Amino acid sequence: MTTVLNLNGARLTALEDAELAARVAQDIPDGAYVNLGIGKPTHVSAYVPEGREVIYHSENGILGVGPTPPEGEEDLELIDASKRYVTAAPGAAYFEHSDSFAMMRGGHIDIAVLGAYQVAETGDLANWATLDEKFPPAVGGAMDLVVGVPRILVMMRHVNHDGTPKLLKRCTYPLTGLGVVSRVYTDLAVLDVTPGGFRVVELTKGNSLEDVQAVTEAKLLT
Repeated sequence: MTTVLNLNGARLTALEDAELAARVAQDIPDGAYVNLGIGKPTHVSAYVPEGREVIYHSENGILGVGPTPPEGEEDLELIDASKRYVTAAPGAAYFEHSDSFAMMRGGHIDIAVLGAYQVAETGDLANWATLDEKFPPAVGGAMDLVVGVPRILVMMRHVNHDGTPKLLKRCTYPLTGLGVVSRVYTDLAVLDVTPGGFRVVELTKGNSLEDVQAVTEAKLLT
């Protein structure tokens, strides 16, 4: 684990990316069909507990995405939507984009794990565009996922590099979806989105509610 400074100068315990991926993986049930978003969420599959079968979907046309191949054994024609080299699990299927997006929009995927720039206490998600011209918009399949997948899990850092909050009363970036997020996993805490706002499921060991609240714009409920 590492430590980060909050806006008041207090030190909080923050999970490393691998630890955060492992925490998300604990909540992926056996038999689930799961789409993992680009970036940090792609690592979740490496930490699903032994004995659980999870079927991974990639919107570029794979159902049954397998683990990353060993270095030197990559198939140059087998990548996921993040452009990572992958393998095919036994029984995997390939199909065109229209079929892949029909799976997403048709409610055939159980869970999507996505990254986010911002999440509002109402469950609004902003993860495809910022107001910074250095980073061009890149929506990918996120809007389709939040429309059709019943459980959206967000995996993200709790604050920006400058220490400003990413969990807000209202998002300031362009929205991916309204009221779509079920649970947020950050390096500092796990939070459920409820009708009343963010409810604390757990805090990363060593953190107090007061210190985490200090780096969260939205009110945290217990």
